[in-house]
Amino acid sequence: MRSLAACAVALAVLAGCASDQTEAGEPSASQSPESAESAESSAGTPTYVALGDSYTAAPGVGETVDEGCARSSSNYPALVADELGLALTDVSCGGATTTSLVGAQETSAGVVPPQFAALTEDTDVVTLGIGGNDQGLFAELLMTCVFLRSQDPEGAPCRDAFNTEGTDRALETIEVVRGRVTSALVGIRDRAPEAEVVLVGYPQLVPARGQCDLLPLTPADYDYVRGLIEALGAATESAAAQAGVRYVDMLAASEGHDICAGEDAWVNGVGGSTDEATGMHPFAAEQEAVAALVVEALEG
Repeated sequence: MRSLAACAVALAVLAGCASDQTEAGEPSASQSPESAESAESSAGTPTYVALGDSYTAAPGVGETVDEGCARSSSNYPALVADELGLALTDVSCGGATTTSLVGAQETSAGVVPPQFAALTEDTDVVTLGIGGNDQGLFAELLMTCVFLRSQDPEGAPCRDAFNTEGTDRALETIEVVRGRVTSALVGIRDRAPEAEVVLVGYPQLVPARGQCDLLPLTPADYDYVRGLIEALGAATESAAAQAGVRYVDMLAASEGHDICAGEDAWVNGVGGSTDEATGMHPFAAEQEAVAALVVEALEG
């Protein structure tokens, strides 16, 4: 029960904090008030727009600067902007999906504009981290896999739940994500044609070996979920290659820093202390690692 309650809290940020109010359509050509103010106050300074979901917003890491989106003041966009002297417009938001890029998103504090509304022809740098919330992928994995463990502790109930009639629904969703992220990157190019664009992948959550209470899955489902995270990483890397943008491979970078890695963990688990990060979300160390790799990609 404790694990399920913790899952519910994490789920609120992964997918429930926000839902897409508008499924699709072109974003407004005008800037949001925040982005317009940022551009006006930083004339002559290279501009940086950060797009993404809660793995970019980094809920629980440092001070929260946007309650509805659970966005941190110490997330990787803030660190990158500080390191490179960029004027940052950060519109990343917990619960965002690829449709949140082009459609308004409803949060607990109200509706936020499409994230693409922050982009202009003068934008110099764009980072994007998105896709895990599409079709409820992360949220369904979290709730389903944890809930089913007690029903079949010696089996692979999570894998069985996603495999119906020989088809894996999770893998099908990941293929949809690949296409959507590719399209999103093309959309960024259309709106910010001169910008340096970097796609940031997701970190590995599951160890190659071993188990821990912070990741309450059956032994067989450890292998299954790890494989899905690897498939998602391959999909996002493929999207970056297809769109011709730089890619930050957090799957490789986070090896040995999974949820069960103790003091070396880069992602909080289920039922762990939320003093430094929301459950199932990155710690400051992960955000610092992302920032360093983004800076390296941009300088390279």
